[in-house]
Formats: sequence, C-alpha cells, structure tokens
Amino acid sequence: MKNLKTIAIALLVAFGTTVATAQNKKINAEKSTITWLGKKVTGEHSGTVNFKEGTLIFKIGKVVGGNFTVDMTSLTDTDLTGDWKDKLNGHLKSEDFFGTDKNPTATLKFTRIGEKSKGVYNVTADLTIKGITNPVSFELTTKDNTATAALKINRTKYGIKYGSGSFFDNLGDKTINDDFDLTVNLQF
Repeated sequence: MKNLKTIAIALLVAFGTTVATAQNKKINAEKSTITWLGKKVTGEHSGTVNFKEGTLIFKIGKVVGGNFTVDMTSLTDTDLTGDWKDKLNGHLKSEDFFGTDKNPTATLKFTRIGEKSKGVYNVTADLTIKGITNPVSFELTTKDNTATAALKINRTKYGIKYGSGSFFDNLGDKTINDDFDLTVNLQF
C-alpha cells in the first residue's frame, strides 16, 4: 500500500510539473493579421481575413501546439474599391468559393511540430475550410510575443474549384490559380 501511495504521489508531481510548464498564449485577435493573395492568368487580388480566436501552446519556451479559428465572414479584398470590391467580396463569400453563409469559420490545429532552430518550427496542421479537413505544412517563427508564418493553400482540396484549370477546360484568361498564399502575423 505504501508503494502505491508513493507511485501515486510521484505521478501527481510529474503530472503537475508537466501542466505547470505548459503555457497557453492567446492571440490578440484584433492585432493579429492574415493577408491573402490569389492569382489568376490576368493578374491577382489581395485582401484580409480576421481571426476569431487562437492560442499558441508553449512548454519550456518552445511551441508544442496551436489552435486557431478564423472568421470567414470577415474575408475582404483590399486591392479594389467601390462596386468592383463589393462584387469580388460577394463572389468570394458565395458557394463558388468559401460559402461563408454555411461555413462562417475555418480552423487550424497543429498536429506535429519540429524545431528547426531557436524560435523556428516546422509545423504540420489540420486546416478545415468548408467542413473539409486536410493537412498543411509551414514554417512558424516566434519571437517575444509575436509569431509569423507563410502558407500556400491548394483551394481545390477544399472543394473550391471555380475557375480552376485543373478541373475545367478552355478557361483561357479566366483561369484562377489553384493555390493561394496566406501571410500570418500573430501577436499575443
């Protein structure tokens, strides 16, 4: 019985130490940014989308996890103005693209993290857009109370095939690249 109590106490101490060294850092959703860039044969469009919430998890000063929720209804173009901007924003939020009425959020959850160098990590995460989840890999750099990442996302893996030359023939100059780029700046 004494050995059992000793083991139980040792487990509690070990578990308590593990929990105590993990630190959840919530992002400041208002100061953190996501910018996007989508390209097509005749040019490109850029814009922003906002975080709803997010957390980076640190243990002994190193990133060990992360979870983020993006407000897809905030998706907006920043290179157009007036009616052209309104039309593009409406189209991007439609079922042709992100279907924000039915899918108002997208999520990202870290699944594997490898430290590349001090403050730099190779991350694999599950990205869910329009209810479809696929793994994505990217490099995350942390410094003080900030983190940055750049991601390339293949939209067709999330059922977004509008204007894709991979699925439709004879699109000519109406062809839209399958990949779009995200630049993420986190503040916490």
